[in-house]
Formats: sequence, structure tokens, C-alpha cells
Amino acid sequence: MIRKNPQGDLPVIHESAYVDQTAIVCGKVFIGENVFIGPYVVIRADEVDINGGMEPIIIGSNSNIQDGVVVHSKAGGKVVIGESTSIAHRSIIHGPCEVGTKVFIGFNSVVFNCTVGDGCVIRHNSVVENCHLPANFHIPSTTTIHSDADLELIPKVSADASSFSESVVMTNLELVKGYKKLSNEF
Repeated sequence: MIRKNPQGDLPVIHESAYVDQTAIVCGKVFIGENVFIGPYVVIRADEVDINGGMEPIIIGSNSNIQDGVVVHSKAGGKVVIGESTSIAHRSIIHGPCEVGTKVFIGFNSVVFNCTVGDGCVIRHNSVVENCHLPANFHIPSTTTIHSDADLELIPKVSADASSFSESVVMTNLELVKGYKKLSNEF
């Protein structure tokens, strides 16, 4: 469902993107080319700051937002998800937040009030908040990061983790094509 927020902002979705009919995309949202928005995703840009203003939620080209993901922001904060980024099933991206290009965020992870650098991998069931994650970091599964100081023990992303992220992007680009073809049948 594509709908306006209470301020009257309507999402802008590139015609090549695929948004599953069970997803809810609401408000000041910009979705780029070839983006896959899976079943039961909720992307809501509807809260305002103390001055009544609101920053957008922006999802970069060739990214995929998988089943059950929630993307939202408190008090009108900006959320940016870079190009060729994968947000896996049931994760929460809560702004203000900036996620870089070619990032992989694993199942059930929570990313809040932080910056995630390009090429990072955040594995499954992790919580990353209140920090600035530099490029090419690998956060192991079930890790909890609450500040920049917690990052000192985190290793750089391995080549295997990086190639896995690229394969997820490629798979979801094929899904966009397939689902777009199917939507023409109805």
C-alpha cells in the first residue's frame, strides 16, 4: 500500500522498482531504480521534529528491503540506505540513520541512530546503535554495539563476507525483474 503521511507527503518510487502489494510505504520516501521491497515491509516517513519538519527516507538503486523489514525514523530524522545494499528479513532500520553502499544487514538486526560505512556486514541478530561504523567492518552475529568505543574489537570485513553480500544483491535484482513481469499479468 502506497499512502500519504499526515503532512501530505506521498512516496516517490522509481518505475523500475518492485514493491510487494503487502508492503506499506508511507510519506516522504524516495525509492530508487531496481529496488526490491519484499512482502510485509513497512517504510514510514511520518513523524515530524519539534519545528514540524521532516527529513526523507531514501533507498538507493539496486538495494533490497526483504520480508518484514521496518524502516522508520523518530522526530523526522533522515534515513538513507545506499545503493546495492541488502536489508535482510525482519530487520529494523530506525533513524536518524545512514547506511552506506554495498552493505549487508542480517536477519533480525536492529540499526539505530548511527552511520554504517560502505561495504560493512552486520550479521544476524545484531544491534548497532549510537555509533559511526567505518567502511568494511564485519559485525559478527548476535553482537551488540552501543557506542564507538565498542568498535575497537571488531575485525574488517573478509572477502567471503563481502562476496556473500554481492550475491544477495544480484539475486534480488533478478527478483525485481521476475516480479515486475508477473505484475503485468494481473
